[in-house]
Amino acid sequence: MRRDRFTVVGRETGCHIFEGDGTRPVLEEEMRVKYRPRRVEFPEEIAGWRHAIQEEERRKEALGLPHRWNNQRFAVERVVVTRTHLAEEPVVTLTLQDADYYDFLTTSLNLERKQSNGLTLRQQYLEGEDPAHAPAWMNCSFGVNVALETGRDGRMLFSRRSAHVAGPNSSRWNSSANEGLARRHDLPEDGSPVSLYAVARRALYEELAVHATDTLDLEMLGFGLDLDNHQWAGFFRAVLPDLDEETLRLRWSRGVTDKWEHDRFEFVPADPESVLGFIADQPPELWTPCAPALFYLALVRGAVRAAGGDPAARFQVEAAEQRVIEARRP
Repeated sequence: MRRDRFTVVGRETGCHIFEGDGTRPVLEEEMRVKYRPRRVEFPEEIAGWRHAIQEEERRKEALGLPHRWNNQRFAVERVVVTRTHLAEEPVVTLTLQDADYYDFLTTSLNLERKQSNGLTLRQQYLEGEDPAHAPAWMNCSFGVNVALETGRDGRMLFSRRSAHVAGPNSSRWNSSANEGLARRHDLPEDGSPVSLYAVARRALYEELAVHATDTLDLEMLGFGLDLDNHQWAGFFRAVLPDLDEETLRLRWSRGVTDKWEHDRFEFVPADPESVLGFIADQPPELWTPCAPALFYLALVRGAVRAAGGDPAARFQVEAAEQRVIEARRP
C-alpha cells in the first residue's frame, strides 16, 4: 500500500501524516502507550547484519576510535487510532517492544541492501507492503518532535541538527526539539505507562533549556511516518507564554544539557506567511522529511485556537500558503 506524502509550498516531502490535521489535539489521557517487554526478533539473515554492526562498533571502541554507543530503545509494534464514543476525539494506542540502537542501525543503514531473495528491505517491507504495518524489527525508532513558539514575542523556533549527529538528518532543519524514546529515560520505574507528553517535556528541557518551572502550553497534534528513512514521529505544539527569543538565547549561552545536538537556531514570526515563507526559502534537501508537516500542523492549531476552536480556521493557513507560493513564482 502506498502512503500519501505531505505536500507544502508546492513541495512533496517524505512524510506521511498518519493521524491529525492540526484542528484538535490528542489529549494526554487519550494517548495510551502499551509496553510489552519482549525483544524484537530479526529474520536470520538480518540478524547477521546486526551482528556485524555490533562487532564493528566493539572493534572501534577497543581501538579507542569514535564508535556508536548501544543504548536501549523501543520498537513500535503497532499504532492504532480510534475515536471516543460521543465527542469523537482521537484515541491513540501505541504498542512498544524492546529494541536497541544497533537494532535501529541494522535496518536504517540497510534499507537499500539486497537480501538473498533479491529484494531490499525497502522493496519488501515498505513498498511491497503497507509501511505503517511493517514488522516491529523494522520500527526501532520513535521520535517526539516539538514545534515551539515563544509567547512574549510571537516567534516560531527552527533548529538545525548538528553535523555531529549521526544519521541521514544531520545538518538539516528540523523541529524545534526532538527526542527519541529511550527505555533508560522514558520507562517509569514504578510501572506506570510511558508518557509521550513527558518525553516532549524532556526534549524541551534537554535541548532548549525549558524548565519545569516555565509555564508551558503543550498539545499533541498527531503522528507522522518518515517514508524516506522509515521512522515514526509524534508531533507536538508547545507555547511558552512568558518567554521570548532573547531569554532563551541567554539561557543557551549559559549551558544546555544536549547543546551539541543543534548548531543553528532561527526564530521566525509565528504567523503562517512568515513560517511557510521560511520553509519555502530553504532548499528542500536541507529539511528533515517530517519537519515541514509538523510546523504546518502547529500553524493550523494556532489558527484554530485563535478562532475559538473553529476548525475552518485551517483555511487561513492554506490561504497564507498560496500567498507564499505566488510571491516566489518567477
